[in-house]
Amino acid sequence: MKARKKKAAQRAAKRTTEMKEKIATNAENKKAEVVDSTEKTTAAKNTTKKEVELPEVKAEPEKEEKMSEIKEEPTEKTEKKKVEVKPEPVKEEEKPEVKEEPIKTEKAENTKVQEQEFERRMARHYDELKWLYCELYENRMDMFEDLCKNLKNIYADRKADLKKQDRVREQDPEWYKKNDILGMMMYVNAFAGNLKGVKEKLDYVQESNVNYLHLMPLLESPEGKSDGGYAVSDFRKVQPELGTMEDLESLADECRKKGISLCMDFVMNHTSEEHEWAKRARAGEREYMDRYYFYDNYDVPSQFEQTVPQVFPTTAPGNFTWLDDMKKFVMTTFYPYQWDLNYWNPVVMNEMVYNMLNLTNKGIDVIRIDAVPYIWKQLGTNCRNLPQVHNIVRMMRMICEIVCPGVLLLGEVVMEPEKVVPYFGSVEKPECHMLYNVTTMATTWNTVATRDARLLRQQMDIINRLPKDYVFLNYLRCHDDIGWGLDYGWLGQFGINEVSHKKYLSDFFTGNYKNSFARGELYNADPASGDARQCGTTASLCGIEKAAYEKDEEATKRAIRYDLTLHAYMLTQSGIPVIYSGDEIGQENDYTYHEDPKKWEDSRYLHRGDFQWDKAELRHTKGTIPGEMFEGLSKLETIRKSHPVFESTADCRTVDTWDDSILGLIKEKNGEKLVALFNFSEYDKVAWINEEDGMYEDLISGRQMEARGVQIPAFGCYWLLKK
Repeated sequence: MKARKKKAAQRAAKRTTEMKEKIATNAENKKAEVVDSTEKTTAAKNTTKKEVELPEVKAEPEKEEKMSEIKEEPTEKTEKKKVEVKPEPVKEEEKPEVKEEPIKTEKAENTKVQEQEFERRMARHYDELKWLYCELYENRMDMFEDLCKNLKNIYADRKADLKKQDRVREQDPEWYKKNDILGMMMYVNAFAGNLKGVKEKLDYVQESNVNYLHLMPLLESPEGKSDGGYAVSDFRKVQPELGTMEDLESLADECRKKGISLCMDFVMNHTSEEHEWAKRARAGEREYMDRYYFYDNYDVPSQFEQTVPQVFPTTAPGNFTWLDDMKKFVMTTFYPYQWDLNYWNPVVMNEMVYNMLNLTNKGIDVIRIDAVPYIWKQLGTNCRNLPQVHNIVRMMRMICEIVCPGVLLLGEVVMEPEKVVPYFGSVEKPECHMLYNVTTMATTWNTVATRDARLLRQQMDIINRLPKDYVFLNYLRCHDDIGWGLDYGWLGQFGINEVSHKKYLSDFFTGNYKNSFARGELYNADPASGDARQCGTTASLCGIEKAAYEKDEEATKRAIRYDLTLHAYMLTQSGIPVIYSGDEIGQENDYTYHEDPKKWEDSRYLHRGDFQWDKAELRHTKGTIPGEMFEGLSKLETIRKSHPVFESTADCRTVDTWDDSILGLIKEKNGEKLVALFNFSEYDKVAWINEEDGMYEDLISGRQMEARGVQIPAFGCYWLLKK
């Protein structure tokens, strides 16, 4: 019996030795073996239990894993045998290989750790991702498997420092909800000429307290038919005059070193008609025609037109364009040269995901999803905010959490707050990390024109009731116009008529109303309905331009105070504040666009002018507009970063001031209490609040006072902190 056991032990030891020799002998051929079985092996290792239906994929890797287990976890008897045979003369003769072995092992271990990281993230989302994908694309498991395979490849290509940042942010998922983030949006060419120029100017960006930089559309788009860069002809190329993808990656690297998060637009609803897909579709290639919506006649388009609203009824009426060379109609929700993508086709879904992840792998931290409500089209609906849109955004969120969890999704959804909320998803199944607070922006300017803060207060009450997990991106103005989509149903109780009110707003902000201090221009004005949108810089709309032109020093001081008050209000709101490049120095309207035939038809260029570096040189000179604005804004931004009461998760409520022109907010967090008061009137006023809990200090001026019957100067504000 003992003899048999001894023989069995010897045979086991012999097999172990043979296996070790075989592995050592084939070490150099390892890569070839991996190549042969990579696709099936990887798929098997990264799938969940539900993928048992692919036996041929799983069978072979299981054998390899078992062999590894024999090698790594030997029995006691084989372990003894190993110790006995460890000093083998063969290994001593192959010293160079032995010397390299630890390096190979280290790399292998690092690769294994990263594979486990990817597999952990994939396992967390796999079931839901598969379910949502297959709900949209029935019986297309082939496309889903292709997506999963490519996600792993894209993750593998992600740079080490990006993966490191992902892990840090993954451990602190609330990192973007703090009070230390300040954004700035800009056009690359207007700010510094090109991407290299922006990189050279990052010190100025930091000096402006900015650590979130939104670069307006910069991917390749046709001149004259670019829609400001939103008609993309190549998602993998930068506009030649702005630089290259390498320049973009270099800028992202430098931003990351300086602690600046970089944001870019991702236009996923449509492509330019000059995109390769569109060109090949136009050439009659069925595969590419299926990536858009083509119709031989107007029968189906006419049915769509019955239920789908027009985005630009005056400048680009209808939702379809006739292509005479193809003798077909193509869906074009926005402009005729922007062809809507067909997300019923899984190829479109997959390819656009890869385009998005290409940007994140270049170092983009925030993906702004342009026109997200429009991406799914269905006959008989208004093609807005359909359930499938939410499925797609949810999948994009999960895909980012698998490949690049440090990346945020910002949704461009232009609706009132309560209708925007679904795009946040739920706590269990989140969609966008952040959404634009469009309505509050428009209502702020309505308050400027009317001196009546009641609608603004009502909307603040709505936002304050929303879960603290929801993060809004707040701004006073952006690259676009100001639309007057106000709550006219609510305003109707005060006898306000929509048509006449819009006429008043247009007259006020173009300076055509008596005693108006604003200077701006209309955009997309419709003479028939009287509807129009508004353009202009913050400084020009709140009176700085007019006062400076008239050389009225008192009016200039008051206008600067108002500009700072509006920014103080933006900084008080829950969420991430974003200023438009140039606002920090009080930059005024740029009327030179009227002289440029490429721009003169689009009045939005009024507030998209080149950054005035000569004025920026005065940012530290007291008594100048740039100096007063830069110093004033810097002070407000520094205060905000210093107090937890400004965090997104702080409790916030409105307080009655007994004066319709004064907005009052109370914010509380970690034992801090802030009473914020904003006077939208050109007269000194009294806020009849009555907080009977002692003395407060105005964080802006340093004044000590009670929060009772507070006197506020015209267009002024207070940040009163309980002592």
